[in-house]
Amino acid sequence: MKIGIGLPNTTLGLPGETLRAWGPAAEARGFSSLATLDRIIYPSDDSLAVLAAAAGATERIGLLTNILIEPLYDPVVLAKQAATIDRVAGGRLTLGLGVGGRQDDFELLQRSFPDRGRRLDQDLELMHRIWAGEPVAGGHFAVAAAPPKGHVPLLIGGRPELAGPRAARWNAGFTIGGAPPEAVAGIVSAFKAAYEGAGGVGEPRIVVLSYFSLGEKHVEESVHNLRTYYGFLGEWVDAIANGAPRTPEAVSKVVAAFAELGIDELIMDPTVPHLDQIELLADLVL
Repeated sequence: MKIGIGLPNTTLGLPGETLRAWGPAAEARGFSSLATLDRIIYPSDDSLAVLAAAAGATERIGLLTNILIEPLYDPVVLAKQAATIDRVAGGRLTLGLGVGGRQDDFELLQRSFPDRGRRLDQDLELMHRIWAGEPVAGGHFAVAAAPPKGHVPLLIGGRPELAGPRAARWNAGFTIGGAPPEAVAGIVSAFKAAYEGAGGVGEPRIVVLSYFSLGEKHVEESVHNLRTYYGFLGEWVDAIANGAPRTPEAVSKVVAAFAELGIDELIMDPTVPHLDQIELLADLVL
């Protein structure tokens, strides 16, 4: 199982210099990927912008949106931006995409919420045409220079019975956000059944996200950051905020549990914006 690390783009009080240093430090310690989270109505850093910065500052580490709420974005612009980042990174970008569940983000951008799944499917068709170099909407030129693989690889998030057919259609993988190890086995089984039922071929890449912090001095800040980010969940917020592993023993246990499930890649997502999290995690799990 590969182990990646999140960029702390949603943590409160993140200095720009820390964000710049994060990618090279994570690459130097051998993490497999750098991943982002996506929100609009939150004082976070834009996922595509921080991955573009990381692409220029690194050479080997994978880059992953985990996930990007695709129906909030113009698909033509998104396809062009993703192709550009992927080209700068030499083919290291993976787009993790989902439909999102926060209606306020959609209202702010004046985008419809109930049909977001249907729009995601339509947008995926259009984005792949753009990556293939087809002129669209009567244009005479391709919209974007071709990404290195001819398309940008995808992970699909969301309910497994819906993600499975989407992943089968686009030869994509599956990403699971924040579920504990004891729940992941069933989710993966449901996804693979839907994937195979839709004609999916081969073994799809399976990625899981787990929050963490390390160091007693960071516990209070970590809990506060998660409680703030997930405050919209009401009574569920304390379970999320208090459930993240925050000791070496707890982190090691979570990593081992996911490894036993045969997960392809585990993204350990930091809940505090401090560079010591890279060193402490690498010393523990790499």
